[in-house]
Amino acid sequence: MTASLRILVMTDEMEVGGSQRQIVHLLRGLKARGHEVSLLYFRKHSFLLDAVRAEGIAVTQIEKLKPIDLRFTWALLRFLQRGRFDVVHCFSITAELWTRLVMPLVWGTRFISSVRGLGLDFPDWHWRAKAWVMRGSDAVISNSRAGAELMQARCQFPAARIDVVHNGAALATDISAARREQARQTVEWVSPQRMRLLFVGRLVYNKNVRMLLLALARLPAERRPLAWIAGFGPDRGDLLILRERLELSEDVRFLDERDDTAELMLAADLLVLPSREEGLSNVIIEAMGSGLPIIATAVGGTPELIRDGENGLLVPNEDDNALAVALQRLIDDAALRDRLAAQARADALTGFSLDAMVDHTVSIYQRCLHGGKP
Repeated sequence: MTASLRILVMTDEMEVGGSQRQIVHLLRGLKARGHEVSLLYFRKHSFLLDAVRAEGIAVTQIEKLKPIDLRFTWALLRFLQRGRFDVVHCFSITAELWTRLVMPLVWGTRFISSVRGLGLDFPDWHWRAKAWVMRGSDAVISNSRAGAELMQARCQFPAARIDVVHNGAALATDISAARREQARQTVEWVSPQRMRLLFVGRLVYNKNVRMLLLALARLPAERRPLAWIAGFGPDRGDLLILRERLELSEDVRFLDERDDTAELMLAADLLVLPSREEGLSNVIIEAMGSGLPIIATAVGGTPELIRDGENGLLVPNEDDNALAVALQRLIDDAALRDRLAAQARADALTGFSLDAMVDHTVSIYQRCLHGGKP
């Protein structure tokens, strides 16, 4: 067994999002392996913080009140110096920038930066800042090959120096018909006469729920699935207006932020993720593990998860007509739904377990502590 490490995981926000869920999984896995772990964040509480504290993991907030905050910088430096951490692993660009700035005054600690989402619309200064962060990192961990290749193109940072560690997920252990029926009984708005479509994600531009609504409007009313939109965000108001304009009020339900998405996946019949960009989607991995047929846009790291026609269906970005055709195909073909779902489940179990993600990450920490490069 390897020696116990003092590990700090750091991020800007702890809202409900894919990176934040991965942070919770990683912290739990590290603690279970006997490492001393802590979480530092700057703003935005959510139930995910409660989950971390419930595991007996130390959580600290250092508030950052403005873009240049000298009080915050001093507090961060002192926290890192007092903590005597073996590893600081940052999950957001803000955490990375300020950690990179103070690291010359923190001795004996290895600095790990991350590539999570792609951020294709970020301004030029972001890419210059990201390049500076990566050059000062002991290791860079990307959750997708697409992310590593993007850093090579935009930051001139060698992709070979980036470790790719795919996200892990807490996969459903029981997806039997009886278990699915039990899940449906807990969801009062299940309609047994209709197929149930699920979207999980923040209601923001890049998740492109608009494309899903437009695709649903293309289907004959009598053939539309009942769509559950599980998530919250700044686009909610516009999406509600679009739902009414497209006359989908009986077909689309906004469930807002949920802490029972695993149960929703067991109650649903298919999952759709129409994102404009993705790093590596936790939602897709969890849906694969739940034995759901999946339709997703072929963006970012998604083709690393979904092989079109084998374990799901891929459609072009921003093409609501192609999404409508794919939806109709799954609605009409139960055998196809079953085949895609079975293969997706098998792929999730073999390739995207939490244990694999945590063990690979720990091996990178150990390599950094012994001075190795990828």
